[in-house]
Amino acid sequence: MLQSKCRHSIALPLDSCSFCNSTPESLLDVCFDYINNHLDTICVANQFGNLQLREGVALPVEISERLLSVRSNSLNHINSKFINIFSDTTCTRLKRVKLRKTQIGNEDLEVLLKHRLLELEISHSPDLTSKCVKLLTEYGTSLNSLIIEDTNIFPKNIYGHLKFTEEHYDKGFIFLAPALKKLSLRGLQELQSDFYMLLLNQLMNLTHLDLSNCSHLQNFDYTEHLTNLTSLILYNVDNIECKITAICKLKLLRHLDISTSKEDRGKYNKGNEILTTIVESLPRLTSLDISGTNLAGTGVAEHSNGSYASDIPGLSSRVTNPFQYLGLYETSHDACLRYDIPAKLIAGNANEEQILIAALAFLDRPEMLQKILNELFHVFRFDSCEYVGQTLNIVLEAMGRHMHERHIQISGSATLFYIVKGTGKELHDVVKVKRRIITTLLNGMSLHRDDDTMMRNGCLTLCQFKIPMDVLFDYERLVDILLHSVHGMQQESFVQRIGIYLLNSLACQVDGQQKVKLGDLGAISKMIWLISERLKKNLCDDVLEVAWSTMWNVTDETPSNCRKFLECNGMEFFLSCLEKFPDKEELLRNMMGLLGNVAEVQELRHYLLTSEYLEVFSNLLDSRSDGIEVSYNAAGVISHIASDGPEVWNVANPSRAAVLKKMVSAIERWDISSQRNINYRSFEPILYLVKVYHTPECQYWAVWALANLTKVYPEKYCSLIEKEGGLDLLKKLMKTPGPPCAVKLLAGIVVENCKQHNEWQGIEAHFDG
Repeated sequence: MLQSKCRHSIALPLDSCSFCNSTPESLLDVCFDYINNHLDTICVANQFGNLQLREGVALPVEISERLLSVRSNSLNHINSKFINIFSDTTCTRLKRVKLRKTQIGNEDLEVLLKHRLLELEISHSPDLTSKCVKLLTEYGTSLNSLIIEDTNIFPKNIYGHLKFTEEHYDKGFIFLAPALKKLSLRGLQELQSDFYMLLLNQLMNLTHLDLSNCSHLQNFDYTEHLTNLTSLILYNVDNIECKITAICKLKLLRHLDISTSKEDRGKYNKGNEILTTIVESLPRLTSLDISGTNLAGTGVAEHSNGSYASDIPGLSSRVTNPFQYLGLYETSHDACLRYDIPAKLIAGNANEEQILIAALAFLDRPEMLQKILNELFHVFRFDSCEYVGQTLNIVLEAMGRHMHERHIQISGSATLFYIVKGTGKELHDVVKVKRRIITTLLNGMSLHRDDDTMMRNGCLTLCQFKIPMDVLFDYERLVDILLHSVHGMQQESFVQRIGIYLLNSLACQVDGQQKVKLGDLGAISKMIWLISERLKKNLCDDVLEVAWSTMWNVTDETPSNCRKFLECNGMEFFLSCLEKFPDKEELLRNMMGLLGNVAEVQELRHYLLTSEYLEVFSNLLDSRSDGIEVSYNAAGVISHIASDGPEVWNVANPSRAAVLKKMVSAIERWDISSQRNINYRSFEPILYLVKVYHTPECQYWAVWALANLTKVYPEKYCSLIEKEGGLDLLKKLMKTPGPPCAVKLLAGIVVENCKQHNEWQGIEAHFDG
């Protein structure tokens, strides 16, 4: 059993444990989620189709930013129509904007910048162009923080070949943002070093600079004027070795990251000497990341003047002044496994704690994060885990930030499976955490619905929850995903099987409105398609049986779905299955249960009134398959058809009298104590037949069903029959002269069963008291 300890001794820079931070969702959270999915609550579309706030609505800065953030972190698109909400700066206010995977253009960015932002982060927005550079100068005077990742606003055809005719080169700057303190430009490729010189030339107040995955930074001498720089990140930057001299001049640096995920970039000729130079030249460093490099040496401890120094030679000077954080993930010679490491927090893969710290450090680096999530998966699969709550939070954060990264979704969902499986009651008592897990899974499954591994992981994890109770908050989306797994993925796969089982579980336990929604989303047509595929292959397997079971559940007291079944030629598939697989008990039971639902709908019964169908139903009365279930369901279908009276039965062969006589013989054969494989949510259709005095055979089937159910399952069905007024109907039947003695006798058994159950409940209550 996995443990969920909250080791607060680890200073994780994130709400470390999901179980500790388990307060219910706030009303504000609920409102924002609803508005995000129903923008018409606060917005209307103008003549151009763009959204604008309703008249009289104004959003203060906290609400405006929260709406934008919630939208950005969901699967709903951020595009020009949405951004137009913020075009009126008198009704909306923004100071901090963070956008990922957007479909916005230059005009939309201008709308946002007109709010005179303090912080702007944009990543993966391919529609932005170099025109944005002018906008940063025009509106960026207040910017304190600017983060741009994988967004090509500095195209190489302008800046890559030293075209000094460009106005920015002529003026000696790229863009002006004099208040800027934090600049992160990740993933700039094939731009010449002169570009960076001009870019940084006017940014005198920078304290944080991140140039991860940027190329052609040359010798980095153009940063000498950045005397206030306290954080420098050069992750996956080429030729760090020739930049060491310039880096060592930045005397105020507290955080330096020269890590890499690429083996060819992390090899230094004199690793020990270089690391020593960095550490001794930058005395204020409290955080250093050399992950992926060989700077930690070979692991041979050095001694100075006969005293023990460190297992990492280049850090000997910090033995008495350890780093707050040291990144050693995937360093050469397994540096993270060494004993004497002068650091309080270490990112590595030596143990669970190091892996978690590495995950936090690299949350924005998909290529590193994928490896770390794989390590976490193996920890949960093969070892006992100490920091379950922290791990859960990190995995959810990683999957949320990188929804479009297939490998992260797969690794994360695999780990979620073991977390959810192992935490048990501790997790299931925390609704907010459960919902976050399920939402994260559904996001990943929605975006990667054609990936067999992702769908498999997601379905297996969802199976660990209480279906449908735990998933009702996002019911429609789950149904859509599961229907795709049934119809849109590789046939006869594990995903198809588990998908149809989950669908059947949903259909079995939801109410009428949700059953209607299942039908509207295509559940009936998808099941019919599955059945047709099995018939083509002459294959009767669990998928075929569960497909019929799902339709049985979906049509329960849901006339619209019964009609869909008929419109999809369901009766033809019924006859085909009956002909090809006449001895399959489970299949017969499921099919007849479904037809029982159809027969309960008065306006649809005429579809069943054909010689062919009635002959089949009549023959199935003799069936001994699955105990009495097939015979019982066939009798139920016939009872409902006959309840419309003799004038409606317009079929000469088989005759109404002959079929009803045969039905009575079947009922007389059944054992009143039979265990049942059936579940009634309501007795309304059966009680309807109790009132059919013109055809006592219908009453016979109905009261037998009630007598059997209240005898075998009194706890469940005695209260249900009382609640729905069934006892009054039965007492009236017993006093009416017309019905046969056998019918009245069964009615009396039902009344007596309920009486005994009530008396027994009274005794239990007395003992409990």
